[in-house]
Amino acid sequence: MTDPIRTLVVDDDFRVAGLHREIVAARPGFLALEPALSVAAAQTAIRVNQPDLLLVDVHLPDGDGVELVRSCNIDAFVISAANDAPTLRRGLRAGALAVLFKPFEPRLLAERLDRYARYRNLVSGTGPLVQDELDRALAILNGSNDPVTLSRSATEKLILEALSTEEASASEVAELTGVSRATAQRHLVALAARSLVEVRLRYGATGRPEHRYAVADTAKGV
Repeated sequence: MTDPIRTLVVDDDFRVAGLHREIVAARPGFLALEPALSVAAAQTAIRVNQPDLLLVDVHLPDGDGVELVRSCNIDAFVISAANDAPTLRRGLRAGALAVLFKPFEPRLLAERLDRYARYRNLVSGTGPLVQDELDRALAILNGSNDPVTLSRSATEKLILEALSTEEASASEVAELTGVSRATAQRHLVALAARSLVEVRLRYGATGRPEHRYAVADTAKGV
């Protein structure tokens, strides 16, 4: 299992901050931290809790949320009631991965969080990426309607990396790599046929056994 994405909401309106925190807490794979209501509180929370993602309002009582994003070197979404182009440009120049204009439907933030989780899975390693992997990650993050598809070899590499530490189901592999479950299943079957992946069965109390996949000894170091 991967560590949850520790997420800090920064908003001076405690009701809004609480609502956004609830949306984060409801998403699988996320851990919602106690919201910060000011820049100073956010800086303390960042130092103590080391979040992976910030959701930052622009106008805070003791400073500018965009400047907080610029200074902290942490993945962030900028959230603002100001929908003017200069604010949008400032947020993006500061390094924000997304800008959301208030008010918005809860599903919009939920969808952006889910996209971020898939993007993070694709770029969280320390090794080099090939261009189509990067393009795929950015397409997922930005919700492109015409996503870039990975080559067969790049997809197989991602799947083998996802299985490098522990076994997983096809659904879990899909979540880790950012591909669809059908694509993950297709590649897992092909890798198993070439003896690069082992198929294991996990039996529950009732129903059909779950298929689990693990990297075979022959694939280690590939």
